[in-house]
Amino acid sequence: MSSSRAYAVQSAEDPFGPFGIDRREPNANDVEIAIRYCGVCHSDLHTARSEWGGTRYPCVPGHEIVGEVTAVGAGVSKFKAGDLVGIGCMVDSCQRCTPCHEGLEQYCENGMTGTYNGPTQDTRDNTYGGYSDKIVVREEFVLHVRHAPEQLAAVAPLLCAGITTWSPLRHWQAGPGKKVGIVGIGGLGHMGIKLSHALGARTVAFTTSPDKVEAARALGADEVVVSRDKEQMKAHANSFDLIVNTVAAPHNLDAFLGLLKLDGTMVLVGAPSEPHPSPNVFSLVMKRRSMAGSLIGGIPETQEMLDFCAEHGIVSEIETIRIQEIEDAYERMLKGDVKYRFVIDSASLAEDA
Repeated sequence: MSSSRAYAVQSAEDPFGPFGIDRREPNANDVEIAIRYCGVCHSDLHTARSEWGGTRYPCVPGHEIVGEVTAVGAGVSKFKAGDLVGIGCMVDSCQRCTPCHEGLEQYCENGMTGTYNGPTQDTRDNTYGGYSDKIVVREEFVLHVRHAPEQLAAVAPLLCAGITTWSPLRHWQAGPGKKVGIVGIGGLGHMGIKLSHALGARTVAFTTSPDKVEAARALGADEVVVSRDKEQMKAHANSFDLIVNTVAAPHNLDAFLGLLKLDGTMVLVGAPSEPHPSPNVFSLVMKRRSMAGSLIGGIPETQEMLDFCAEHGIVSEIETIRIQEIEDAYERMLKGDVKYRFVIDSASLAEDA
C-alpha cells in the first residue's frame, strides 16, 4: 500500500476535510497515476450530499482526472512512466458480458465500478476518486491524453462532461445536414455546443437566461433560443433531428419534445435529484418522436472523443481552484456561478501536509 492525500466528506451534512487513502501497489495490469487536476462535476455534489441515495462514507469524489503515469505493472503494454493520461467515470467492469465486449463498459450487465463510491469488482470495497493526489487503475480503463501539457487542466472535464455529450451526438449521428439542439449552457451543455459544432451539425443552444446568448454563440452555437420566449420556441417547432438535454433540474420536457421533427429524438443526460414532470404521450406519438437516455461512454468511445478534441483544439472552459475551496465551489455551482467547470489543482493538497 502507498499513502495518498485526499479530501473526503464523512456524511451528507459534513464539510470536506483532509483524508488519507491507502492506494494499492500496482498489480501486473495496473497503472499508477500522479493526479495533476480533477474536474468538479455536479454528480460529485449529488453523491457527497447523498441526493441520489446510496452514498458510502467516507466519500472522496472526482471522476474527471488527468495526470502523469508514475509506475506501471509488469504486464502493462499501452502506457509508460511519464505519459499524460486520463481517468473518467469508471475504473473497472466485469469484462465478460456483451456490453463490455462491445466497448460499452458503462452498461456492464454486472455493474461497472465507478471511480468513486464503488464497489470494487473483487472485494466490494468502496472506491475513492480524484479529489486526491494519486490513483491506481487497471490498464483497460486508462486513457491517453494527446493535448499539449499546458492544456491539461482544461482537458480534465472532457472525461465526464465531454464524453457525456459526445456519446449521444455520435450514437444519433450528429453531423452535416443535421439540426441539433443543446438544452442548458453549463458544464455539460457548453461541451455539447462545442462538440456538436465541431461535428458539423447546425447547433442551436437553449437557455432560460438572455444573458447567456452571446456566451453560447462564442462557444459555437449557430443560433441561441431563450426557452422562456414562446415565440422563439414556436419558430423551431418540428425541426430538430436531435436534442441533447443537459439540464440537471426537473422541468417541462414537452416544451422541447414539440421541437423534434418526425422520428426526432431527445436524449436526457442531465440527472436531477427529483423526477421530471411526466411528458404528455401525444408529444411523442404524433410525430413518432423518441425520448432516450445516455450514460457517459465506453472506453473506446472516450478515447475517440479525447483524440477528436486534441485534433480540433477543443478543451473545456474552466476556473481552477484549490481543494480547500471545494465547499465554496459547490455553493457557486448550485447558483450557476461558474463558466463552465471548476477544476481542482491537485498540488493544493500538499498545503494541508
